[in-house]
Amino acid sequence: MRTSYARPARWAGFMLSLTAATLARGGDAALGLRASATQVGKYQRVDFDLAVPWLYRSPFDPREVDVTLEIRTPGGETQCLPAFWMQPYERQVLQRGGKDWLYPTGPATWRARFAPQELGRYEALAKLKDAGREVQSPDVSFTCVASTDPGFVRTSTKDPRFLAFSEGRPMFAIGQNLAFIGPTQFVTLARAEEIFDKLSANGANFLRVWTCCEDWAMAIEARKSAWGRSWGWKPPFAPTPDDDDAADRRCIQLGGDRAAGVNLSTPNPLAVRPGTRYVLAGKVRTVAADVSVKLSAGSLDFGPPLRAERPNTWTRFQRQFETGAEQRFIDQIALRLEGGGAAWLDELSLREAGGGAELLWEAAIRDPIRGFYNPTDCFLLDQLVESAEREGIYLQLCLITRDLYMSSLKDDQSSEYAQAIGDAKNLLRYAVARWGYSTHVAAWEYFNEIDPRLPADRFYDELGAYLEQIDIYGHLRTTSTWAPSPKDWKHPRLDIAQAHHYIRPADKEQGHDEVAVVLQRVGMLRQHAPRRPALLAEFGLAEDNWQRSVYMKQDADLVHFHNALWSSALSGASGTALFWWWELLDPMDAYRHYAPLSKFMADVPLDSGLEATPARASGGDIRVIGLQGRDCAYLWLFHPPATWWNQVVEKKAPGTVASARLEVPQLAAGTYRIVWWDTGRGVSVREGDVKLEAGNLTVDIPSFSRDLACKIFRK
Repeated sequence: MRTSYARPARWAGFMLSLTAATLARGGDAALGLRASATQVGKYQRVDFDLAVPWLYRSPFDPREVDVTLEIRTPGGETQCLPAFWMQPYERQVLQRGGKDWLYPTGPATWRARFAPQELGRYEALAKLKDAGREVQSPDVSFTCVASTDPGFVRTSTKDPRFLAFSEGRPMFAIGQNLAFIGPTQFVTLARAEEIFDKLSANGANFLRVWTCCEDWAMAIEARKSAWGRSWGWKPPFAPTPDDDDAADRRCIQLGGDRAAGVNLSTPNPLAVRPGTRYVLAGKVRTVAADVSVKLSAGSLDFGPPLRAERPNTWTRFQRQFETGAEQRFIDQIALRLEGGGAAWLDELSLREAGGGAELLWEAAIRDPIRGFYNPTDCFLLDQLVESAEREGIYLQLCLITRDLYMSSLKDDQSSEYAQAIGDAKNLLRYAVARWGYSTHVAAWEYFNEIDPRLPADRFYDELGAYLEQIDIYGHLRTTSTWAPSPKDWKHPRLDIAQAHHYIRPADKEQGHDEVAVVLQRVGMLRQHAPRRPALLAEFGLAEDNWQRSVYMKQDADLVHFHNALWSSALSGASGTALFWWWELLDPMDAYRHYAPLSKFMADVPLDSGLEATPARASGGDIRVIGLQGRDCAYLWLFHPPATWWNQVVEKKAPGTVASARLEVPQLAAGTYRIVWWDTGRGVSVREGDVKLEAGNLTVDIPSFSRDLACKIFRK
């Protein structure tokens, strides 16, 4: 069992236990601020605890309460960084199945996280503004010292087609998708950490991760789904019977025109402490005295059924029970109507008998969907970002849950469109406050595969301008659509152009040649985004219905994976093709294919103005792909019969290429080192020097059957 903790909070309360718009106003309480360290390395994290003595209904909404950290840098600049409200958690990884147990610890609190980008002494103070006050804390100070961190991922100042770190070192993205992370997925949090370790050990450095999965995996902003799931959303909701404004107030109904029974089951398993007393509370209403509601959850004893004191009136209830000596979860709580008629339940709550955080926050049915940020999944993302920092992995975070916003973006002059912009800004503000400090957050991705026909230009323009204002770290921005969208690739406030493509049977003959497909897709990106980073951000084999190809498992050597990696790496893209289908790539140990490529790319000077090579081969069937400068060339030589289709489907061996020659034109005169590279083992197979006086450099190609790489550089 592995255990980790979020630092215990000491101030403020848990939002969902609050029932008034603002529970406390006035008083002489002070705003407090404390830094976690007096010395911190450059680009490394320093935490701030904020003692906010007032409680708010919606602490995620800066219109209700705006809490910020004002930082004075050694150079005299004043930076303003949003603070954020969070519920801390304890985490244990249970040995059986590597299952994550996440449990809230202590009350919620206000925090700020900051990464200094300049050496020297800093001063910081907190500011709070709400409808009734503007206050600030005393100053705290800390010192930034040198570190080995290369900084944030940027567009290279030397060559804007590629990525680089703040300190200037080039960054080439080698990695894949790991989009769905959650307790019901193939990749749980515990398994994600194991995969991060495998990726790092094999030289991969980049992952595209979704935080927008609705209720099937991690989703920062999504429907709270204790009463049903997004793919079959039929919750037992009904207007509150005695409410004059019934359209806006809902509760749980059993019987009548609804089902007589319902299961309360949270997407994140409902964690409990073993051998601990809890209180399940709420209120119940029935149509008759002989109608009741029975509660059950495995072997737990909730006592006799719930009954209202009088028909058609609300009765509050509290039921204490104790969890088993080894019990860590409550899978579901069943509610069953007894006696016919109908019953209603509202304001359900589950807490430890001694108090503590609300455990049934996901059963609240009247809180807004947009504007509430899932506390469990926010903690899960904290853990993922920290794991990425440990393992040297850089994350592209897909933030906005598409189906909560897409219907609001049809008319860019509508109030719904403006509201979507406002809600998305609040989400981005929270992301910047909580995870923006990390140099290992490479980019914010707004949407996964939104409709490219929508008039989204205004949306991206306003969100981009807002990030330029609040994201003091300048993270890169991107988005994706379900079909090619050149207008997005050119948008002035989107930094990375990305395309998604799957090889399907409908592609006919083109789908048989993964190398040609990669080059065509990257060429399309480069045509429309010639001077900005570009990524083939989803790639893989699929059926015509977009499900995983039946050939995936048959490709035991991952031929298509290997060929797409190498062709994309030397195509002029800013990183490798980022593969989908991680649930199969992991058991197939696809990670081994990253190591040779990572070693090869380690010293490729991507920021030196390299262009597509005009090199060609003679004396054999060879396709030459690569990048070239005036005094260097980095090439991948591919034997076309070695495509995945020929080897996996047709079962044809590619044969051997022998006695071929490579001709590289347009190199300056000088003595060149030629290094031939085994792409499977990641080692040099032949090295030698060639003196070039003028004209083309021509060398013999070692015999090979599938592919071969080559480095040519002037000594």
